[in-house]
This record gives sequence, C-alpha cells and structure tokens, in this order.
Amino acid sequence: MSLTGKTVMVTGASSGIGEAAARLLAAEGAAVVLMARREERLREVTREINEAGGRAVAAPGDVRSAADVERAVALAVDRFDSLDGAFNNAGWGSLGTPLHEMDDADYDRIMDTNVRGVWNCLRHQIPVMLRQESGGSIVNTSSTAGLFATGAAAPYVASKHAVAGLTKAAAAEYGGRGIRVNSLMVGATRTELMDEAISVMPQLEELSVGRAIQRRLADPQEIAQAVVWLCGDRSSFVTGASVPVDGGCSAV
Repeated sequence: MSLTGKTVMVTGASSGIGEAAARLLAAEGAAVVLMARREERLREVTREINEAGGRAVAAPGDVRSAADVERAVALAVDRFDSLDGAFNNAGWGSLGTPLHEMDDADYDRIMDTNVRGVWNCLRHQIPVMLRQESGGSIVNTSSTAGLFATGAAAPYVASKHAVAGLTKAAAAEYGGRGIRVNSLMVGATRTELMDEAISVMPQLEELSVGRAIQRRLADPQEIAQAVVWLCGDRSSFVTGASVPVDGGCSAV
C-alpha cells in the first residue's frame, strides 16, 4: 500500500470526487480525515471506510470558515499524529449564467468556496507540514475551466484559474521546505452535482462529452487515482503542476 503510515485530509468528502478519493486513499493505507458540510452523509461515508478496515474520522465543516478548517487540521494531528497530505476538493459551480445577469450572492458563493476555501486549507495545512521532517503533499481541485473558458459561469472560470495560481505560488514558496503542491485540472465527471446540472440543462452532457477526446464523462474513481498518485511518494518530483485529468479536453 503506497500510503501506509500517512494521514490525508479530504474536503468535499461526502460525495463525488471527494468521497471516491477518501475511499481510495484509505484503501491504499492512509488514515483519512473527511471534511464536508453534509454531516449525516459525511459520517456515513466515514463509517463505511472504517467498517471496510480503513482508518477515517469525520470533521463536519465548511471550507469557507477558517475556524472549521483549523479544527479539521487539528483533528488530523490529534487522532493520527501528522498531516502528510491534503486533497482540497470542495467546490461550488454554476450553470453558465451570463456574467451581466449573475448577482452578488452567486458570485460570492462561488469565489468564497472555490478560492477562499482553498486559501483557508493551505494556510492551516502548511504550518503543520512545515513542522514535520517529512513535509507533505497537497492537491487542489481546479478544472478545465482553470485552463480556458468552458461555457461555465465567469466567476467559476475565474475561481478555477485562481486555484491554479494559488497552487503554483504555494509550490514555489514551500518547495524548498519539503512541501509539494499540485492542482488537478478535472474534466466533466459523473457526480451528483453533474447529474443535477444535466437534469436542469440536458444539453450539458452532450457538450461535455463532445469536448473530450475519449467522448465520455469521467468516473470519480478515475480522478481519485490521480489524487492517490500525487499524495504518495511515487510523484516525489512533481510540484507546481497543473495535472490534466480530463479525457483529452486540454489537448485540442
């Protein structure tokens, strides 16, 4: 198991990519700290991981709250004695509302979750990793929307570009001190949120599939595989990277 002895924190862990990553990280030997707002579902996922022989603890909270993130990081150290990796995955999207029609509340929800949420995670995870001789590895969820305009709402595109920028800046700042920071440029993935979006906008699936060379949506497990690799030692010379896991969207 490639992550035996490591502790990894996962945000947005109650469903979709975050849930898949938490389960796979645990299967690969990591102790996992699961953070999300949906407490009942979060505790269900945590219980299932433990029943399957993994080590997991739930940390209900909202990444927009620095205090909630700080508590989750402290829980990781208290329960498992370290924080060796983090998958900062929690995010919020929108169905392509034109920029001039989007209200302040929608803008703030997207930017606060996608950018401030990652910022809150980084500023509480990094100090713990700096105190460890082993350093750590952080993975932030960006998107193909962090590479080019995808038809999503402008604030979402801006937020995912910002995540890529935060990732590069943090990698440059802490690379000499044993901390690696990378972002995943995730393509359209079959999650609850995607299914809800398709139910409102049926043409979204065809548009998303049409962008990918592989002509399909990703399964959350496929994204989780990349998370496991980046959190583990097999990616030891990878930092500051924007890693595409997008079925070839960024290649054309």
